[in-house]
Amino acid sequence: MGKFAQIDYIIFLVYFVVVAGYGYWIYRKKNNANASSKDYFLAEGSLTWWAIGASLIASNISAEQFIGMSGNGFTVGVAVAAYEWIAALALIIVAVWFIPVYLKNKIFTMPQFLNNRYNETTSLIMAVFWLFLYVFVNLTSILFLGALAINNLAGGGSFHTIVLALSVFAVVITLGGMRVIGFTDVIQVLVLIIGGVATTYVALTLVSEHFGLGKDVLAGFSQLMKDSPEHFKMIIEKPTASSSQEEINKYLMLPGLGMYLAGIWIVNLNYWGCNQYITQRALGADLKTARTGILFAGFLKLFMPVIVMLPGIAAYVLYKNGALQEEMAPGGHFNPDNAYSAILGFLPDGMKGLSLAALTAAIVASLAGKANSIATIFTMDIYKKYMNKDASERNLVNVGKITVIIAIAASILFTWDDMLGIGGEGGFTFIQKYTGFISPGVLAMFLLGMFWKRTTGAAAIVGLIMGFALSVVFNNYAPTWFGNDTLLYTAYPNGRGGYEIPFQICMGLSFLFTVIAMIAVSLAGPKINPKAFVLDTKMFKVEPSVMVMIVLTLLLVSALYVRFW
Repeated sequence: MGKFAQIDYIIFLVYFVVVAGYGYWIYRKKNNANASSKDYFLAEGSLTWWAIGASLIASNISAEQFIGMSGNGFTVGVAVAAYEWIAALALIIVAVWFIPVYLKNKIFTMPQFLNNRYNETTSLIMAVFWLFLYVFVNLTSILFLGALAINNLAGGGSFHTIVLALSVFAVVITLGGMRVIGFTDVIQVLVLIIGGVATTYVALTLVSEHFGLGKDVLAGFSQLMKDSPEHFKMIIEKPTASSSQEEINKYLMLPGLGMYLAGIWIVNLNYWGCNQYITQRALGADLKTARTGILFAGFLKLFMPVIVMLPGIAAYVLYKNGALQEEMAPGGHFNPDNAYSAILGFLPDGMKGLSLAALTAAIVASLAGKANSIATIFTMDIYKKYMNKDASERNLVNVGKITVIIAIAASILFTWDDMLGIGGEGGFTFIQKYTGFISPGVLAMFLLGMFWKRTTGAAAIVGLIMGFALSVVFNNYAPTWFGNDTLLYTAYPNGRGGYEIPFQICMGLSFLFTVIAMIAVSLAGPKINPKAFVLDTKMFKVEPSVMVMIVLTLLLVSALYVRFW
């Protein structure tokens, strides 16, 4: 930790004491010995709209955003901001149409939705699948990327110590339940925004100084656009036969206009609308509070690229012009995911501690939220249903706490030596790609289950299996069938001697054929489905204040796309 001054340690210590102290105060505010499972897992009725919105952002903006998206900013530029700006639109859809269905039908967990709407088999399969996904992809990647970034900032040599420290901090927060997570996330998101803005400020001033323009943020931003205009285009052009491997890799990551017709919507609607990790924050609130909180999160998402993407572009311009050579390749191993920590190393004393606190806040908030969702699914959808149907409320809360510890411990094991190979490709892309194997089938099941009464349990099973199977086929086998002469979507060499179809296109194809198959199976089934949800159109009406937030978000997204298209 030799890179830190005394003031950095003090700032980080203040952050730790404030978060831990506030969390303990929230925990003691209610007699937790008598807490019900709904109170522990959902903080039922106690989270305000601003706490819900802040918690959504704090849980979402984690290591894969700070580190992975900065790495993608280094590689492809502003186009990666599409994930954030389309997310704002997806959150409008979730707030207006998804959340009313959940609250009207008193949904506690996402597997419960599948059980109530389809059947127990679908619910159990997805409960188990979500548990594996959350532990071995999400928790593990958050912990690995976070520890990697802090380790690079700290000066190296303490990666495993950082993994353990982050894990213990997350466990402490998570054991307090969703109320503690929700309200401490307000502090966490405030810290990560302040720290993120400080890092972006320094990144832009570094650029302006490097080009002899003084310490001028606006001049630094203008220099970025002047030096690397290709990094400020929202659409990646389709490669040609003469394209370089770098251009091919960019297109594979963000396939031009095709991603707006396919994967990016599937990723966002599945993540924000069908994901226990996210929806759990709103399931314990009334409709207006839940909607306002979700839209508040959507509004904040519009500004996230400023703190998670711009430092990556700044690092690219500096590296391209002869700076950050050692910082981008510590130990001689170049990795775009080093972009954010490379910038952090140039922060002045005091700011390093603030940025370390911001990074830690993002990591811990995401670990805590994910661990709480794992505990909720295991406790309510597996333990209570299949292991102890007569479990008391106290017993359920204790099982949830034990599950948190086991889940974090498992993620430590897989993080320890990067057993999943997260470091082998961009961290952000790693998560999007492998989550994308189940996203098409899950989103198809939820959309048809909510809004089409004829959808049957048999169709849900078909959708579940087919969505995953098609994702595997399109990602791993279809490219070899089509090769150079494909008429579907061009597949290009991936640098390893094979061919790939962009994974976002794969998701779109999987979703399309899965929906078609589910509709066909449902039409062959009974015309009246007794398990269909009753939709009251009054649920979808929004209050004037909520409509103002929606219109404002739409205008801002439109302005951003017009500027960078």
